[in-house]
Amino acid sequence: MRVQRGAARIVLMALSGAYLWGVAWMTLRTRPYGEDITNALNRLLTWFAEHPSTAWITFDRVEFAANVVMFVPLGILAVLWFGVRGWWSAPLIGAIVSAAIESAQALFLTSRVPDLRDIVANTLGAVIGMLLMLLLAFLLLPRRS
Repeated sequence: MRVQRGAARIVLMALSGAYLWGVAWMTLRTRPYGEDITNALNRLLTWFAEHPSTAWITFDRVEFAANVVMFVPLGILAVLWFGVRGWWSAPLIGAIVSAAIESAQALFLTSRVPDLRDIVANTLGAVIGMLLMLLLAFLLLPRRS
């Protein structure tokens, strides 16, 4: 049993490291994506704007949703690290990591614009990941009688 726990910790460390590297790569570069992605996104948003049923899909909403989605894995990882009883760590870690990213952008990346909405969206993503894990635990863990 100890070997399995040790192996699980190694896998969890590797997944956590890869995830954090990916978030840092996405958020701490001078530009979050290249010209090709920018052009494709602009074309798609223009197409959405031209149709009444999708005109509500704006860059701000897409960016907010992307920030939420980017931090869902953090909430999942927090529950895996700290367990169901440590659920409260997910929103806390999400807010701290997000605030650190926004601070680094403000201090070191003049081409990036730090935004309080990003902290809200990222924390929301961590909460969603946490809630998914708590739901999974509720559904899968055996009931005590």
